[in-house]
Amino acid sequence: MKIAVSGKGGVGKTTLSAGLALAFAQSGRKVFAIDADPACNLAAALGCQDRSKIVHVGEMKELIRERTGAPNEGYGVFFKMNPQVADLPEKLSLECHGVRVMTVGGISKGGGGCACPQNVFLKSLLSHLIVLRDEVVIVDMEAGIEHLGRATVKAVSALLVVVEPGRQSVQTALRVRQLASDVGIEAVYALGNKVRVDEDEAFMKRELGDMPVLAFVPYSPAVAESDFKGLCAWDQSETLRTAMTQAVERLEGLTGAPKTRRHEMATVT
Repeated sequence: MKIAVSGKGGVGKTTLSAGLALAFAQSGRKVFAIDADPACNLAAALGCQDRSKIVHVGEMKELIRERTGAPNEGYGVFFKMNPQVADLPEKLSLECHGVRVMTVGGISKGGGGCACPQNVFLKSLLSHLIVLRDEVVIVDMEAGIEHLGRATVKAVSALLVVVEPGRQSVQTALRVRQLASDVGIEAVYALGNKVRVDEDEAFMKRELGDMPVLAFVPYSPAVAESDFKGLCAWDQSETLRTAMTQAVERLEGLTGAPKTRRHEMATVT
C-alpha cells in the first residue's frame, strides 16, 4: 500500500497523514511515513518527543554531493542521475510510536527546470521508498503530484486529497485529481476534514461530485489544541482515531489490499 497525501495548505493534511500512519501501525502493519512538505511537521504530528534527532535529508549537502558525485559548485557539471540510496531509509529515519518517519522536505516540481543534484537525489530516495519497499508508505506532500516521478506515479496505490468545507479547498482537490488522471493515477479519494455541521458534509459531497470520500473527520477542539501545545493529535482526539480507522478500512476495501488485523484502536502512549 503506497499512499500519497495532498491538499491545500491549512486543511489539516499533515495531521491526517500522521493519523493514517498511526492507524495502519496500530493495526499491525509496518509503516514508513515520508515528510515531503517544505513545512516539515510530520514528525511532530506523529508525536516524536526528541525532535533534535530529526534529520532533514534535503539539507544534507555533503551526503548529496557524495552520493551524486557532484562537485561543490559550477555550471554544466556532471553527476549521477541514479545515486545509491537503498541504505539511507534506516539510517536517516526516526521511529515514532511504531512508525518510521523520514523528513526529506520540499522537492522541486516537474517542469521547473531543476535537474540539480539535490532534486535528483531526493526523487531517487522517494522512488526507492515507494517502488521498492514493502511497508505501507505514506507521503505527506504539497498540493499537487508534480513531485512524483514516472516510476513513483505507477507505484502509488492511492492519492488522498484532504478537503475542508470551502470552495478553494474543493477546487484544489479537483485540480489535483485532474493532474493525477493525466499521469495515470485513477485511485483518487478525498478525506473530509473539520466538519462542524451536517451542511459541511453535504457541501463537500456535492462539490466533489463523484470523487469518493473515505471519511469525514469532525472538527475537534482537541486537535486544534494539540497543535498549539505541540502534542500528538492522535493521542488527544478519539474522533480523529475513529475517522482514520474508518478511512484505512475503506481504503483497503477500495484498493483490494490485504485486510489489517481488526482490534480496538488504543491511544498511543
